[in-house]
Amino acid sequence: MCAFIKAISYYLPEGILNNDDLAVEFPQWSADKISSKTGIFERRIAAEYEFASDLAVKAAEKLFEEYNVNRDEVDFLLLCTQSPEYFLPTTACILQNKLNLKTTCGALDFNLGCSGYVYGLSLAKGLISAKIAKNVLLITSETYSKFINKQDKGNRSLFGDAAAATLVTDSGGICSIEEFVLGTDGNGAENLIVKNGASRNRQIESGDVVEDGNFVRNDNNLYMNGGEIFSFTNRAVPTMVDQLMQKCNLKMDDISLFIFHQANEFMLNSIRRKMNIPEDKFFIFLKNCGNTVSSTIPIALHEAIHSQSIKKKDTVLLAGFGVGYSWGANILKF
Repeated sequence: MCAFIKAISYYLPEGILNNDDLAVEFPQWSADKISSKTGIFERRIAAEYEFASDLAVKAAEKLFEEYNVNRDEVDFLLLCTQSPEYFLPTTACILQNKLNLKTTCGALDFNLGCSGYVYGLSLAKGLISAKIAKNVLLITSETYSKFINKQDKGNRSLFGDAAAATLVTDSGGICSIEEFVLGTDGNGAENLIVKNGASRNRQIESGDVVEDGNFVRNDNNLYMNGGEIFSFTNRAVPTMVDQLMQKCNLKMDDISLFIFHQANEFMLNSIRRKMNIPEDKFFIFLKNCGNTVSSTIPIALHEAIHSQSIKKKDTVLLAGFGVGYSWGANILKF
Protein backbone atom coordinates (compact mmCIF):
# COMPACT_ATOMS: atom_id res chain seq x y z
CA MET A 1 0.00 0.00 0.00
CA CYS A 2 1.28 3.48 -0.88
CA ALA A 3 1.85 6.25 1.65
CA PHE A 4 1.82 9.96 0.91
CA ILE A 5 2.82 13.21 2.55
CA LYS A 6 -0.36 15.26 2.58
CA ALA A 7 0.68 18.36 4.55
CA ILE A 8 3.65 19.92 6.37
CA SER A 9 3.71 22.85 8.81
CA TYR A 10 6.27 24.06 11.30
CA TYR A 11 6.59 26.33 14.30
CA LEU A 12 9.53 28.43 15.49
CA PRO A 13 9.48 29.87 19.03
CA GLU A 14 9.52 33.64 19.43
CA GLY A 15 12.88 33.96 21.19
CA ILE A 16 15.76 34.94 18.88
CA LEU A 17 19.50 34.52 19.41
CA ASN A 18 21.30 36.32 16.61
CA ASN A 19 24.98 36.58 15.76
CA ASP A 20 25.30 40.06 17.25
CA ASP A 21 24.10 38.65 20.58
CA LEU A 22 26.69 35.88 20.43
CA ALA A 23 29.45 38.31 19.46
CA VAL A 24 28.73 40.35 22.59
CA GLU A 25 29.12 37.24 24.76
CA PHE A 26 32.14 35.93 22.85
CA PRO A 27 34.13 38.96 21.63
CA GLN A 28 36.68 36.74 19.86
CA TRP A 29 33.89 35.77 17.43
CA SER A 30 32.43 38.51 15.27
CA ALA A 31 28.91 38.25 13.85
CA ASP A 32 30.38 37.99 10.33
CA LYS A 33 32.72 35.19 11.39
CA ILE A 34 29.83 33.17 12.82
CA SER A 35 27.70 33.55 9.69
CA SER A 36 30.60 32.76 7.36
CA LYS A 37 31.43 29.56 9.28
CA THR A 38 27.87 28.31 9.77
CA GLY A 39 25.59 30.03 7.25
CA ILE A 40 23.36 30.89 10.23
CA PHE A 41 22.39 34.46 11.17
CA GLU A 42 19.87 33.74 13.91
CA ARG A 43 18.29 30.84 15.73
CA ARG A 44 14.96 30.55 17.53
CA ILE A 45 15.16 29.65 21.22
CA ALA A 46 12.34 28.21 23.34
CA ALA A 47 11.37 30.25 26.38
CA GLU A 48 12.11 28.93 29.85
CA TYR A 49 8.50 27.72 30.14
CA GLU A 50 8.35 26.19 26.62
CA PHE A 51 9.06 22.51 26.13
CA ALA A 52 8.91 19.96 23.31
CA SER A 53 5.18 19.32 23.68
CA ASP A 54 4.41 23.05 23.60
CA LEU A 55 6.27 23.52 20.31
CA ALA A 56 4.69 20.33 18.96
CA VAL A 57 1.18 21.56 19.76
CA LYS A 58 1.84 24.84 17.93
CA ALA A 59 3.12 23.01 14.84
CA ALA A 60 0.23 20.52 14.81
CA GLU A 61 -2.46 23.15 15.35
CA LYS A 62 -0.91 25.18 12.54
CA LEU A 63 -1.11 22.14 10.24
CA PHE A 64 -4.75 21.49 11.18
CA GLU A 65 -5.66 25.10 10.41
CA GLU A 66 -3.55 25.66 7.27
CA TYR A 67 -4.66 22.47 5.53
CA ASN A 68 -8.14 22.08 7.04
CA VAL A 69 -7.19 18.74 8.61
CA ASN A 70 -9.82 17.00 10.70
CA ARG A 71 -8.03 15.91 13.88
CA ASP A 72 -10.59 13.13 14.38
CA GLU A 73 -9.17 11.38 11.32
CA VAL A 74 -5.68 11.08 12.88
CA ASP A 75 -5.32 7.49 14.03
CA PHE A 76 -1.62 7.42 14.98
CA LEU A 77 0.73 10.00 16.47
CA LEU A 78 4.51 9.65 16.16
CA LEU A 79 6.72 12.08 18.09
CA CYS A 80 10.44 12.30 17.40
CA THR A 81 12.22 14.07 20.25
CA GLN A 82 15.41 13.86 22.28
CA SER A 83 14.10 16.37 24.81
CA PRO A 84 11.08 14.57 26.30
CA GLU A 85 9.34 16.22 29.22
CA TYR A 86 9.59 13.24 31.57
CA PHE A 87 11.26 9.85 31.79
CA LEU A 88 7.66 8.65 31.74
CA PRO A 89 4.95 9.00 30.55
CA THR A 90 5.80 9.28 26.89
CA THR A 91 5.40 12.85 25.60
CA ALA A 92 3.28 11.55 22.70
CA CYS A 93 0.60 10.51 25.20
CA ILE A 94 0.62 14.02 26.65
CA LEU A 95 0.35 15.40 23.12
CA GLN A 96 -2.64 13.21 22.32
CA ASN A 97 -4.50 14.88 25.17
CA LYS A 98 -3.26 18.41 24.41
CA LEU A 99 -4.28 18.06 20.75
CA ASN A 100 -7.63 16.49 21.67
CA LEU A 101 -7.02 13.51 19.41
CA LYS A 102 -9.37 10.55 19.75
CA THR A 103 -8.50 7.94 22.39
CA THR A 104 -8.39 5.20 19.74
CA CYS A 105 -5.29 6.97 18.34
CA GLY A 106 -1.99 5.16 18.87
CA ALA A 107 0.84 7.34 20.18
CA LEU A 108 4.55 6.84 20.78
CA ASP A 109 7.84 8.68 21.10
CA PHE A 110 11.00 7.68 19.30
CA ASN A 111 14.37 9.05 20.33
CA LEU A 112 16.39 10.11 17.28
CA GLY A 113 18.09 13.32 16.29
CA CYS A 114 19.10 14.52 12.85
CA SER A 115 17.99 11.33 11.06
CA GLY A 116 14.66 11.35 12.91
CA TYR A 117 12.43 12.73 10.17
CA VAL A 118 13.47 10.10 7.63
CA TYR A 119 13.03 7.37 10.24
CA GLY A 120 9.65 8.84 11.12
CA LEU A 121 8.52 8.67 7.50
CA SER A 122 9.61 5.02 7.40
CA LEU A 123 7.59 4.24 10.55
CA ALA A 124 4.56 6.11 9.23
CA LYS A 125 4.74 4.29 5.89
CA GLY A 126 5.06 0.98 7.75
CA LEU A 127 1.94 1.67 9.82
CA ILE A 128 -0.01 2.55 6.69
CA SER A 129 1.35 -0.39 4.66
CA ALA A 130 0.39 -2.77 7.46
CA LYS A 131 -3.11 -1.21 7.56
CA ILE A 132 -2.65 -0.29 11.21
CA ALA A 133 -3.33 3.38 10.44
CA LYS A 134 -4.69 5.53 7.62
CA ASN A 135 -3.58 8.97 8.81
CA VAL A 136 -0.35 9.32 10.78
CA LEU A 137 0.61 12.62 12.38
CA LEU A 138 4.42 12.72 12.47
CA ILE A 139 5.82 15.46 14.70
CA THR A 140 9.46 16.37 15.24
CA SER A 141 10.07 18.67 18.21
CA GLU A 142 13.33 19.62 19.86
CA THR A 143 14.61 22.07 22.47
CA TYR A 144 18.34 21.38 22.35
CA SER A 145 18.99 24.88 23.71
CA LYS A 146 18.02 23.59 27.15
CA PHE A 147 20.95 21.13 27.02
CA ILE A 148 23.61 23.59 25.88
CA ASN A 149 26.08 25.19 28.30
CA LYS A 150 26.03 28.99 28.20
CA GLN A 151 29.81 29.00 27.65
CA ASP A 152 29.61 26.63 24.66
CA LYS A 153 29.92 29.09 21.79
CA GLY A 154 30.23 26.34 19.16
CA ASN A 155 26.95 24.59 19.90
CA ARG A 156 25.13 27.81 20.72
CA SER A 157 26.04 29.16 17.29
CA LEU A 158 24.53 26.10 15.57
CA PHE A 159 21.40 24.85 17.29
CA GLY A 160 17.92 26.32 17.35
CA ASP A 161 14.60 25.04 18.68
CA ALA A 162 11.62 24.14 16.49
CA ALA A 163 8.83 21.69 15.78
CA ALA A 164 7.39 20.40 12.53
CA ALA A 165 4.19 18.46 11.85
CA THR A 166 3.64 16.20 8.83
CA LEU A 167 0.46 14.34 7.92
CA VAL A 168 1.15 10.99 6.24
CA THR A 169 -1.86 9.27 4.68
CA ASP A 170 -2.95 6.35 2.53
CA SER A 171 -5.11 8.50 0.26
CA GLY A 172 -2.86 10.70 -1.85
CA GLY A 173 -1.21 14.02 -1.19
CA ILE A 174 1.72 16.24 -2.12
CA CYS A 175 4.08 13.36 -2.85
CA SER A 176 4.47 9.61 -2.47
CA ILE A 177 6.95 8.14 0.01
CA GLU A 178 9.20 5.72 -1.84
CA GLU A 179 12.22 3.59 -0.85
CA PHE A 180 14.49 3.98 2.20
CA VAL A 181 18.06 3.22 3.22
CA LEU A 182 18.74 3.31 6.98
CA GLY A 183 21.89 2.76 9.02
CA THR A 184 23.42 2.84 12.48
CA ASP A 185 26.89 2.81 14.02
CA GLY A 186 26.70 3.09 17.81
CA ASN A 187 30.50 3.14 17.99
CA GLY A 188 30.24 6.91 17.56
CA ALA A 189 27.69 7.44 20.35
CA GLU A 190 29.97 9.45 22.65
CA ASN A 191 30.84 12.02 19.98
CA LEU A 192 27.42 13.67 20.30
CA ILE A 193 25.95 13.10 23.73
CA VAL A 194 24.35 14.44 26.89
CA LYS A 195 26.15 12.07 29.23
CA ASN A 196 24.53 12.75 32.60
CA GLY A 197 20.94 12.80 33.79
CA ALA A 198 19.45 9.53 32.56
CA SER A 199 19.65 6.11 34.26
CA ARG A 200 23.36 5.30 33.81
CA ASN A 201 24.68 8.58 35.21
CA ARG A 202 21.58 9.88 36.94
CA GLN A 203 23.24 11.04 40.17
CA ILE A 204 26.53 12.20 38.67
CA GLU A 205 27.17 15.92 38.48
CA SER A 206 29.96 17.50 36.43
CA GLY A 207 31.65 20.85 36.27
CA ASP A 208 32.90 22.78 33.27
CA VAL A 209 36.08 21.50 31.64
CA VAL A 210 38.13 24.45 30.38
CA GLU A 211 41.41 24.23 28.43
CA ASP A 212 43.57 27.26 27.59
CA GLY A 213 40.73 29.50 28.65
CA ASN A 214 38.23 27.85 26.30
CA PHE A 215 35.19 25.86 27.35
CA VAL A 216 35.48 22.20 26.27
CA ARG A 217 32.59 20.31 27.85
CA ASN A 218 30.34 19.68 30.81
CA ASP A 219 28.82 16.21 30.92
CA ASN A 220 25.56 17.65 32.22
CA ASN A 221 25.22 19.44 28.88
CA LEU A 222 25.35 18.66 25.17
CA TYR A 223 28.81 17.67 23.96
CA MET A 224 29.72 17.46 20.28
CA ASN A 225 33.07 16.38 18.91
CA GLY A 226 32.83 18.48 15.76
CA GLY A 227 35.81 16.91 14.00
CA GLU A 228 34.54 13.36 14.47
CA ILE A 229 31.00 14.31 13.42
CA PHE A 230 32.37 15.97 10.29
CA SER A 231 34.44 12.87 9.43
CA PHE A 232 31.48 10.57 10.01
CA THR A 233 29.24 12.70 7.79
CA ASN A 234 31.73 12.82 4.92
CA ARG A 235 32.15 9.06 5.19
CA ALA A 236 28.56 7.89 5.67
CA VAL A 237 26.42 10.25 3.62
CA PRO A 238 27.84 9.65 0.11
CA THR A 239 27.69 5.89 0.69
CA MET A 240 24.10 6.11 1.93
CA VAL A 241 22.99 8.16 -1.07
CA ASP A 242 24.72 5.76 -3.49
CA GLN A 243 23.00 2.79 -1.82
CA LEU A 244 19.59 4.44 -2.10
CA MET A 245 20.01 5.36 -5.75
CA GLN A 246 21.17 1.83 -6.59
CA LYS A 247 18.19 0.42 -4.72
CA CYS A 248 15.84 2.65 -6.74
CA ASN A 249 17.77 2.28 -10.01
CA LEU A 250 18.29 6.05 -10.14
CA LYS A 251 21.19 8.22 -11.26
CA MET A 252 22.24 11.68 -10.08
CA ASP A 253 20.52 13.27 -13.08
CA ASP A 254 17.22 11.64 -12.04
CA ILE A 255 17.15 13.57 -8.74
CA SER A 256 15.46 16.96 -9.07
CA LEU A 257 16.42 18.22 -5.60
CA PHE A 258 18.53 17.04 -2.66
CA ILE A 259 17.40 18.04 0.83
CA PHE A 260 19.90 17.03 3.49
CA HIS A 261 19.80 17.55 7.22
CA GLN A 262 20.62 21.24 7.68
CA ALA A 263 23.61 20.84 10.00
CA ASN A 264 25.55 23.92 8.95
CA GLU A 265 26.38 25.45 5.59
CA PHE A 266 30.08 24.56 5.67
CA MET A 267 29.36 20.86 6.21
CA LEU A 268 26.57 20.81 3.64
CA ASN A 269 28.69 22.39 0.93
CA SER A 270 31.57 20.05 1.74
CA ILE A 271 29.30 17.03 1.16
CA ARG A 272 27.76 18.60 -1.94
CA ARG A 273 31.16 19.18 -3.54
CA LYS A 274 32.38 15.70 -2.61
CA MET A 275 29.31 14.16 -4.27
CA ASN A 276 29.41 16.50 -7.30
CA ILE A 277 25.85 17.66 -6.68
CA PRO A 278 25.05 20.82 -8.68
CA GLU A 279 24.40 23.83 -6.46
CA ASP A 280 21.00 24.47 -8.04
CA LYS A 281 19.87 20.97 -7.05
CA PHE A 282 20.92 21.33 -3.42
CA PHE A 283 18.47 23.07 -1.08
CA ILE A 284 19.72 24.95 1.99
CA PHE A 285 17.42 26.61 4.52
CA LEU A 286 18.93 27.41 7.93
CA LYS A 287 19.86 31.10 7.76
CA ASN A 288 17.11 32.26 10.13
CA CYS A 289 16.47 29.17 12.24
CA GLY A 290 19.76 27.29 12.64
CA ASN A 291 20.18 23.54 13.05
CA THR A 292 16.81 22.40 14.43
CA VAL A 293 17.87 18.73 14.64
CA SER A 294 15.01 16.40 13.53
CA SER A 295 12.99 19.36 12.22
CA THR A 296 15.56 20.63 9.69
CA ILE A 297 14.41 18.38 6.85
CA PRO A 298 10.64 18.98 7.16
CA ILE A 299 11.24 22.74 7.53
CA ALA A 300 13.45 22.76 4.42
CA LEU A 301 11.00 20.51 2.55
CA HIS A 302 8.12 22.85 3.41
CA GLU A 303 10.12 25.87 2.20
CA ALA A 304 11.23 24.10 -0.99
CA ILE A 305 7.62 23.28 -1.84
CA HIS A 306 6.31 26.77 -1.08
CA SER A 307 9.13 28.51 -2.95
CA GLN A 308 8.36 26.28 -5.95
CA SER A 309 11.85 24.80 -5.86
CA ILE A 310 9.96 21.50 -6.17
CA LYS A 311 7.53 20.99 -9.05
CA LYS A 312 5.15 18.30 -10.23
CA LYS A 313 6.84 15.06 -11.31
CA ASP A 314 10.04 15.96 -9.44
CA THR A 315 12.02 13.30 -7.58
CA VAL A 316 13.45 14.51 -4.28
CA LEU A 317 16.05 12.79 -2.12
CA LEU A 318 16.00 13.37 1.65
CA ALA A 319 19.03 12.50 3.79
CA GLY A 320 19.38 12.71 7.58
CA PHE A 321 22.50 11.93 9.59
CA GLY A 322 23.96 12.58 13.03
CA VAL A 323 23.66 11.65 16.69
CA GLY A 324 23.82 7.93 17.32
CA TYR A 325 25.53 7.59 14.86
CA SER A 326 22.36 7.22 12.83
CA TRP A 327 21.54 7.91 9.19
CA GLY A 328 18.66 7.52 6.78
CA ALA A 329 17.68 8.57 3.26
CA ASN A 330 14.59 8.17 1.17
CA ILE A 331 12.98 9.17 -2.11
CA LEU A 332 9.86 11.30 -2.52
CA LYS A 333 8.00 11.49 -5.83
CA PHE A 334 5.89 14.57 -6.52
